[in-house]
Amino acid sequence: MYRRTTIAQYNSGMSAAIVFHTLAALSYAGLALALWRALSSGQGVVLAGQWGRLGVLAGLIFQGIALYDGIARDGQLLISWSLALSAAVWLGIIVFWVESLLVRIDGLLLLLLPLGALVCALVVLSPAAQLIARSDNAALRSHLLLSLCAYGLITISAAQAILMSALDRRLHFPRGSTIATAKGIRSALGRILDAQPPLLAQEQLLFRVISAAFIALTLAIITGSLISISISGHWLPFDHKTVFTLLSWVTFGVLLAGRRLKGWRGRLALRYTLVGFAFILLSYTGSRFVLGVILHRI
Repeated sequence: MYRRTTIAQYNSGMSAAIVFHTLAALSYAGLALALWRALSSGQGVVLAGQWGRLGVLAGLIFQGIALYDGIARDGQLLISWSLALSAAVWLGIIVFWVESLLVRIDGLLLLLLPLGALVCALVVLSPAAQLIARSDNAALRSHLLLSLCAYGLITISAAQAILMSALDRRLHFPRGSTIATAKGIRSALGRILDAQPPLLAQEQLLFRVISAAFIALTLAIITGSLISISISGHWLPFDHKTVFTLLSWVTFGVLLAGRRLKGWRGRLALRYTLVGFAFILLSYTGSRFVLGVILHRI
């Protein structure tokens, strides 16, 4: 089903992706450094709203061009663990950028920008990829991209839930909320957590991400079913991947319904989010985790 390209082949065909991932990494790293200096000097991250959006948008454009050239090239699809991670973080930063137009959440940049710089650098350092067979088929390619979006958004929602859990713990245990052996590290983590947006704003952001992830996962399941019918005559293969993917879909569906009908929030919502993410992880454990999570291989 999959054919691995050599690193040399990938680099020769992916020079544009490497260049633009490098530009994105430098953009994110420069913004993160400027933001941290502002926080260290007592100015606060709120000042990032004046210039940060344009800087983040530039990084998003660089990374978007790199991902397009790296994943969808010559009517084919290529993927690797580093490209999948880059796509997930890219989607997360897009969600932040759109949300920042409505709500002041600049503190999240302290986490997103270093993460964006790191994953872009990882793509440059680890460029080997898988060439997906039959990805020249438009229907299959659409399914794969929907699956990639669902994977990325679910990953971001899980990361957001973990951050909210850390913030909730810090509110209840302000002195013991960060675990570090060095006082300097503990102080830095404390500053980053203290600069984060209020939990209510983050909760609203979390449910927007979960809603988008649920829609993408639903469409991925539907398109995957249609493709499976056309190939094998069956809706979906009955295996552990399908079962745990459907369990994840049900978990997020129940969470969204509970939020709408009963106003679920707080720790209950965070638990459901992490359980849904855990089902995705259980679906694709082992050496083929990344490929499985992205492709829902038939």
